[in-house]
Amino acid sequence: MKVKRICYACDLVDNPELIQEYKRYHSKENAWPEITESIKKAGILDMEIYILANRLFMIMEVDETFSPERKQMMDAANPKVQEWEKLMWQFQQAPPGAKDGEKWLPMEQIYKLI
Repeated sequence: MKVKRICYACDLVDNPELIQEYKRYHSKENAWPEITESIKKAGILDMEIYILANRLFMIMEVDETFSPERKQMMDAANPKVQEWEKLMWQFQQAPPGAKDGEKWLPMEQIYKLI
C-alpha cells in the first residue's frame, strides 16, 4: 500500500473563547464518532491538526483510495458530516486566497530533508 502525506491550512476566528471551544470539539473525548468514521472511509489513515494562534495546520496520511474530490462527494452525501461542517463554520474562517465556501486549503511543500 502506497501512503501519501497531504497538508492543509485553515484559520479560526481570532477569538480566544471560540478557539478554546474549537479545541474542546477536537479533543479525543468529544470527537464525533461519525466524523472519525467518515474520515477513515475516505482513505485517510491518520490525521493530525496543529494550532498556532488562530492558524490551523492539518497533516493527513492517505492511501491510494483517497482523493479530495471523492472525500467532498462523500461528505456532501453524509448528513452528520454536513451537521459537523455547519457547526465548525462558526469557528473557522477562510484563509487568505480561499474561494467562496473554502476553508481548508492544500499547502505547497517547499522543503523536504530526505
